[in-house]
Amino acid sequence: MGIVTANLAISLDGFTAGPGQTAEQPFGTGAEALTAWMFETEQPGREQDAKLLADLHSGTGAHIMGRNMFGPGRGEWDLDWTGWWGPEPPYHSPVFVLTHHQRDPLPMDGGTTFFFVNDGIESALAQARAAAGDKDIEIAGGAAAVRQYLAAGLLDELVLHLVPVVMGSGERLLEGLSGIDMEPVETIASPTVTHLRFRIRSGS
Repeated sequence: MGIVTANLAISLDGFTAGPGQTAEQPFGTGAEALTAWMFETEQPGREQDAKLLADLHSGTGAHIMGRNMFGPGRGEWDLDWTGWWGPEPPYHSPVFVLTHHQRDPLPMDGGTTFFFVNDGIESALAQARAAAGDKDIEIAGGAAAVRQYLAAGLLDELVLHLVPVVMGSGERLLEGLSGIDMEPVETIASPTVTHLRFRIRSGS
């Protein structure tokens, strides 16, 4: 059985998203600074970034994400909204979306199908395990979804992409958590980001 993982870009002051998410700004105001490095991995000297991202996703058999990661809407679903990614999302595997509102499965091009789970994080994880088989399950975000799995002790590994920027506001990954015992197992330095891999030993 695979492990449950998550990887997120994070600022020096602990934010993984900016305030004011909209359809035009999926990660909120000012979050471009957190994600710019992801679009620079083909530049000279960035081979370690490209390899890390490829390795993180190569063993993934299913994803779980929060509703805010899927779209900016709240309340009942706008059925015309099919995600930020166009007709072919980058996941290429089943994705289980945490929500309070029912919605039928949404098949997309490239092997991605979104399943909408409204009976809790444990149910989403059980469904993701069944879909993933022996492969890993990735909690794709956002911060609130990862935080729930951390608090419940259901996350095995966390990779933080530490970006040297201070955002000042937004959504903090570890807000309200305590007693999380994380063992650092790998550090990869890069010109504009430092990758930190942790093994999760316990949480509360």
